[in-house]
Amino acid sequence: MTVRPTEEIVASLRKALVGVGIILPSLRVDPVTGASDEPFALVELGRCNVRTAERLASVLRGERPAIGTHVVDVRDGRLGEVMGHVGGRVQLRPVVGGREWDCPPESTGPAPQEELLRARVRRVNEEGRLPC
Repeated sequence: MTVRPTEEIVASLRKALVGVGIILPSLRVDPVTGASDEPFALVELGRCNVRTAERLASVLRGERPAIGTHVVDVRDGRLGEVMGHVGGRVQLRPVVGGREWDCPPESTGPAPQEELLRARVRRVNEEGRLPC
């Protein structure tokens, strides 16, 4: 059995995490064990914010779509961020603000990046308006 280099394993883990929408900025080979004579260096997962930790937990639980991802409700075209999973339904919050709604997981699809960007710009523009 061949042992893969730790750097290769870290790169593979990074790619797998990015594939499910998770970025761990501090992911790396532990510099102390990597520089030692230890045959297996440790992998340092590093620190992440609460939203990233929540998304990672959601992915590990097998929830689809994962918490924190953006999806479109194919029934009516609304764009939302996944906030949770309750009773077999996905809880979505509109990107532009407003009330959350429930959606069956099979009625969600990937959010087009251009639509997501357009919704975020619309929200920022609305927040920037001065009251009359």
